[in-house]
Amino acid sequence: MSASERRRLVAVLAADVAAYAGLMEAAEEETHAHLTRLLTAFIVPAITEHRGNIVKHMGDGLLAAFDSAVNAVDCALSIQENLARAAGEPEALPILMRIGIHFADVIVESGDIFGDGVNLAARLQACAEPGGVVVSAEVAEQLPVRPELRLADLGVLTLKHIRRPVRAFAVSARAGTPAFAVLPPELPDDRPSIAVLPFRLQHPDDEGAWFAEGIIEGIIHVLSGIENLFVIGRGTSRAYAGRDADPRAVGRELGVRYVLSGSVQRAGDRLRILTELADAASGAVISSARHDGVTADLFSMQDRIAGEVVASIAPAVREQELTRAMRKHPDSMTGYDLVLQALDLLYQLEREPFDRARGLLQQAMAHDPGYASAHSHAATWHTFRIGQGWSPKIEDDSAEAARCALAALERDRKDAVALTIHGHVLSFTRRDFDAAVHFLDRAVAVGPSCHIAWALSSATRSWLGDGPRAVEHAQRALQLSPLDPLTFFTEHMLSQGHYVSGDYREAVAWGRRAAMRNDRLTSNLRTLAASLVALGDLEGAREIARRILAVEPGFRLGSFAARTPVRPQLLEHYIPRLRAAGLPD
Repeated sequence: MSASERRRLVAVLAADVAAYAGLMEAAEEETHAHLTRLLTAFIVPAITEHRGNIVKHMGDGLLAAFDSAVNAVDCALSIQENLARAAGEPEALPILMRIGIHFADVIVESGDIFGDGVNLAARLQACAEPGGVVVSAEVAEQLPVRPELRLADLGVLTLKHIRRPVRAFAVSARAGTPAFAVLPPELPDDRPSIAVLPFRLQHPDDEGAWFAEGIIEGIIHVLSGIENLFVIGRGTSRAYAGRDADPRAVGRELGVRYVLSGSVQRAGDRLRILTELADAASGAVISSARHDGVTADLFSMQDRIAGEVVASIAPAVREQELTRAMRKHPDSMTGYDLVLQALDLLYQLEREPFDRARGLLQQAMAHDPGYASAHSHAATWHTFRIGQGWSPKIEDDSAEAARCALAALERDRKDAVALTIHGHVLSFTRRDFDAAVHFLDRAVAVGPSCHIAWALSSATRSWLGDGPRAVEHAQRALQLSPLDPLTFFTEHMLSQGHYVSGDYREAVAWGRRAAMRNDRLTSNLRTLAASLVALGDLEGAREIARRILAVEPGFRLGSFAARTPVRPQLLEHYIPRLRAAGLPD
């Protein structure tokens, strides 16, 4: 057989059982027996029915080849639908598969297949969520347009041992059964943790001790609302009272990554609080701050200082964690690391990094299926894609945003970010403002120090026309995280709230501040342009309009008016002002 005769164009389907090792450890015989039944009842018949051939079984997975990419995808969807139905039966083991499909020229030899195309299908399979199907662009472009078929663009994936970046899509059947099973993470949790040590008193006395105790209790409460930060309880922290503890020793004893310590100084009715955030591994000081006040109103001062401490250390923790994640080898990445890197790319709002962000989030969801934040931020990616005017099909991105937001909530109904993003998606894509406000209010109740909850609550209030409340919520978000690298987004919310309130000078001031930090957030540029027109500065507005069109060349007022969640009565003056700025109809 010649070399050319040994090669064939085939659709390679790679399938693997999600969290198989954990299932086997928990119930070895039952898992093996149940998987064998599923293979006999659903998986093998589906491959045969769709004219595929099983190339090999691999313990908890298999490799199959199809002459047609369409047949391979139809087979995968059939398998996933049946497995999801079986997993939903009473007392059934939650066996779900991840499936990856690639169409490529492979080597066929002795009943087996080889080549980069086979490896790529296996890597795509590893990026699928449990119950999900991920295909390459080569497969996606061969799929017919069918009402029951939905493709979600996952951006560009960077795959292990694959040199080139790969454009990938998640495929699902609109009428199919969603597989929202939450499987255990396959790697240990790697999110940061912090211990707040009792503050030292310069001149110990009963009142000072009470105040210092209240300060750390307030700080612990506020820190507990920060996404992905685990906080050691006050009872454990109190064990270090009266000790001059080395952060490295605390890190070893409590297993934390960060240690916050401080001191309280009194002079008459004046108080000074000094704080230090240290890396528990090295003992190095990451940030330090001074907080001054008076004793006249101890309770409000405790709240204020707690807020100031958190505002000063949260960005330091974020930057430290991102730096740490960037240093990691790809093979040792956790879902948390992948989300950190994705967020860094997402908020740059540049097309190529933006596309890569979705791929990282997809890998985070596949890596740690129970991690709510990965799903929440994937929903954010789709709303940003719509808002920036980059969506090829708004209804598909809206549906995927809703799916991801709901999946996050399924995984953690008390997570402030999951509640926030779900509420925001309801508002932005569904115009279901009543439900949106309900979830956003729950988010700020659950996470009073979660700045994204306050910021996105501000957005919905603006769309509803409640300018004063929008301003109030955006200001709260800024107070919570004034040094955050993503402050431009919150400043835009504040600009938008002022615009809705009719305070165009403040809207311009905050809009310009946001644009100085990031001049690619088109929603901010639109609010800024409309505000400048309202103030009579047409030349300034036209300059901003040119920047909008540089980011979104296809922007048109008609399509924008159809997609924006802004209430019609607000659009009555907003659209004419954008037109006056020079944006095309």
